[in-house]
Amino acid sequence: MALTPSNMLALGTKAPDFSLPDTVSGDMLSLADVASNKATVVMFICNHCPYVIHIIDQLVQVAKTYQAKGVSFVAISSNDVENYPQDAPDKMAQYAKEQGFSFPYLYDETQAIAKAYDAACTPDFYVFDQDLQCVYRGRFDAATPGNDEPVTGQDLTQALDCLLSDKSVAQTQQMPSMGCNIKWR
Repeated sequence: MALTPSNMLALGTKAPDFSLPDTVSGDMLSLADVASNKATVVMFICNHCPYVIHIIDQLVQVAKTYQAKGVSFVAISSNDVENYPQDAPDKMAQYAKEQGFSFPYLYDETQAIAKAYDAACTPDFYVFDQDLQCVYRGRFDAATPGNDEPVTGQDLTQALDCLLSDKSVAQTQQMPSMGCNIKWR
């Protein structure tokens, strides 16, 4: 595990399109299929990363709370499954079911989508507005394994609350996510 910060995609960047298989339903889903007219959260996660595991329960709760407000969520795993078989699509589907994901969990086999989003670590979060312009990128909150910070989702939810209230998301409050590097081929 190499501790890696997110690359912080430029604010205002249009969400890169994708068409990826959902490991739970088996359907191919595109950005248009999952986007919301209020806000869309694209998350790069994986099954085995201790940083993802540390926040997953609260992440699932945050997603359910904000989905009820019209925000869409989609998770993508781009890890190399030859060297990290615990992140294979069948294991992703199992993990999504065990954790109660209320959002699609897509598999980026070619890693092209992670590269398009300039994703670097898991977890890595991107919030796009109704026009699919990036308004937030970075961390879920300050909690990491072993730092004794509570897992709240505060950074992500603050960005979503601003967006849902037609307020600007402050650039100064956007901190890079920290986690395991994406397992590149």
